[in-house]
Amino acid sequence: MKTILLIEDDVFIRENTAELLGLTGYTVRTAENGKLGVESALAQKPDLVICDIMMPVLDGYGVLHIFNQNPQLAGVPFIFLTAKTERTDQRRGMELGADDYLTKPFSENELLSAISGRLARFQHLKPDYDLQAGGLNEFLDDARAVGQLASLSADRRAHPVRRKQDVYLEGDEATRVYFVQTGRIKTVKTTEAGKELITGFYGPGEFFGYLALLGHTPHPDSAVAVDDSELVYIPQDDFSQLLLRNPAVGQQFIHLLAGRVREREQQLLAMAYNSIRRRVADMLLRLYEPTAADPAATIQLLRDDMAALVGTAPESLIRTLSEFNQNGLIELTPKHIRVLDPEKLRRAHW
Repeated sequence: MKTILLIEDDVFIRENTAELLGLTGYTVRTAENGKLGVESALAQKPDLVICDIMMPVLDGYGVLHIFNQNPQLAGVPFIFLTAKTERTDQRRGMELGADDYLTKPFSENELLSAISGRLARFQHLKPDYDLQAGGLNEFLDDARAVGQLASLSADRRAHPVRRKQDVYLEGDEATRVYFVQTGRIKTVKTTEAGKELITGFYGPGEFFGYLALLGHTPHPDSAVAVDDSELVYIPQDDFSQLLLRNPAVGQQFIHLLAGRVREREQQLLAMAYNSIRRRVADMLLRLYEPTAADPAATIQLLRDDMAALVGTAPESLIRTLSEFNQNGLIELTPKHIRVLDPEKLRRAHW
């Protein structure tokens, strides 16, 4: 919970205000004059300061001046309390950098509204979110506060999708973005000759289906569940708000959407220039790494899907897998593959 530093020389106001803030859920530290308040802030930086102006030892203007000059405290949201109502006093406070100004006596609603408004304005997005560990909900909560996107949908439940079930078909209207919570999804395009070409492969923590929304076009491919999966839907209106309503939110959302774009570009280059053995080895490593911590984990994927990921015929894939099995790099069975020596597989040059 956020920590508020309350600097007020009037005992009655200080104790009653601290009690109200504590009941609201804030952590409250108090000081009876400006000097003690500054010392408290230097010892532990608060999330917000509520400060009286007329105080002994060091008045509120002096406190704010010290905050502005100290790199450790500069930028902390600062709300002045005062019994003065003259515009010149308010103007002086604002010129010094105060974020808000409450005139005594103030109501509980006025105080709590001013605090929540300042905290929301000064809240920042994290530099990164772990999308495989609940980061999507954390980002959406932060985006709602930072970007003031109160109309974002509260429905973030996961929708189950059965193995081999279509998520959408090529040519369907794009109405939402999809986030993989569990399982795996492939996007595929069928050639005129009836051959299936895998255009994307998405696991937990990845988004898909957003390019059609960006281009205002139907889906250029189909999406199919490779495993029993769970997907979170982000409606088109929420997608637009996250991208366009607030620059900081939009920039972070683009970063999250991009995900492994650079990795996918490298995969395309590898398909064009690397040998079949190198491409198969890289594909096995990509599928192995998310479960590397589990020694019993195996790769379970249809050989046709593997061949499409590598960009080769199934026969060539099977022949290469057999060679890896004979060399002790993998354990090959009809139903699964276990990577036995990932380092050798990674370092090998073919």
